[in-house]
Amino acid sequence: MRKSILAVALVLAMMLTLVGCGEKAPVYNDSTYEGTGQGNNGDITVSVEVKDGKIANVEVVSHEETEGICEPAIEQVPASIVEKNSTEVDTVSGATNTSNGIIEAVKAALEGAK
Repeated sequence: MRKSILAVALVLAMMLTLVGCGEKAPVYNDSTYEGTGQGNNGDITVSVEVKDGKIANVEVVSHEETEGICEPAIEQVPASIVEKNSTEVDTVSGATNTSNGIIEAVKAALEGAK
């Protein structure tokens, strides 16, 4: 019985230690930042607004992507980044390179926000 109490105590201690190891969302300096990433047909430039330490707005300001294919990524990826306050978002099927270019551009912009 003494061993089982010790085992339970050990498991509880390990669980409490892991709770403190959760990854926290980074806090950014408020301002507007610009970054560039590689899309399917060339550079994608974004503007990232940080407000209250979080990503408040992401806008694609220029790109050379194919009309009719890139629009879903240009609409959905920035919105997902703002919603999650993270660049760890899903890409849009059929516009993967555009999606990745937007994500890369936002990451580049956020480097200046740290």
